[in-house]
Amino acid sequence: MRERALSAAVLVPVLLGVVLVGGLGLAAAIAIVTVFVARETFALLRLAGHPTRAALGTVLALAFLFEASFPEILEGSGLLLVAIGVILVAASSFVERDPRIGLTTWVATSFGATYVALLAFVIRLGHEAPAIQPGSALAGLGPERGWILLLLLAVWSYDTGAYLVGRQFGRARFLSHISPSKTYAGLVGGIACGTVVVAALLAALGQAPIHALALGPLVALAAQAGDLAESMLKRAADVKDSGDLIPGHGGMLDRVDSFLFAAPVMTLYVVAFLA
Repeated sequence: MRERALSAAVLVPVLLGVVLVGGLGLAAAIAIVTVFVARETFALLRLAGHPTRAALGTVLALAFLFEASFPEILEGSGLLLVAIGVILVAASSFVERDPRIGLTTWVATSFGATYVALLAFVIRLGHEAPAIQPGSALAGLGPERGWILLLLLAVWSYDTGAYLVGRQFGRARFLSHISPSKTYAGLVGGIACGTVVVAALLAALGQAPIHALALGPLVALAAQAGDLAESMLKRAADVKDSGDLIPGHGGMLDRVDSFLFAAPVMTLYVVAFLA
């Protein structure tokens, strides 16, 4: 517990600092995180019995991040990158003597690259975010930093609320075959906590807080789904943590799993209703 607290005391200020830097500094930081997450993801897939082309998958994930970071250069290239990635991974799998292994390699690598590439939506959210109204509490941050901060605090508040409420009142569990610690009370508490924080931050960004009634639960449920998806991957690999990079917290994937699903969901909502 002491290790976990010390790691959190270091990680939280660093993460907030990176978000506040924004721009290329943020993109570079997410690229580094992507490499670590890819390494852990492909290791878990191998432990689960699925051969992969880890290096190629990592390069493809970084390509998606590059596309998100420079939309003015590669605008509309996302689908093209998917197509090229699927083709390259398929071609690399042809050398397997057993077609069943080749097929598994193709599918597992394509999945791993796509899964890790969801981190690129953190960058995409910053590019798609609407302008912050002048005079708003967070107007000085600018749209990129302000909206990514909203994502960060929304996910953290959901995790915190789910943990505290679940620990105090959690009895009935759900999906215990994937993650035995998840409770309905924790889910409700996390959604409530996340919604309140999202409402406050929307107001600080000059947006109508009423949007939190939809955006709060959507981001919270996406964060929970991201956590469960990683838990399923770890269960299949028969490990407790994705790695041991962060003392007391496991691997990098253990820290960002919720953001893999929450970032695209928030980006979609912002583009559809707020941009």
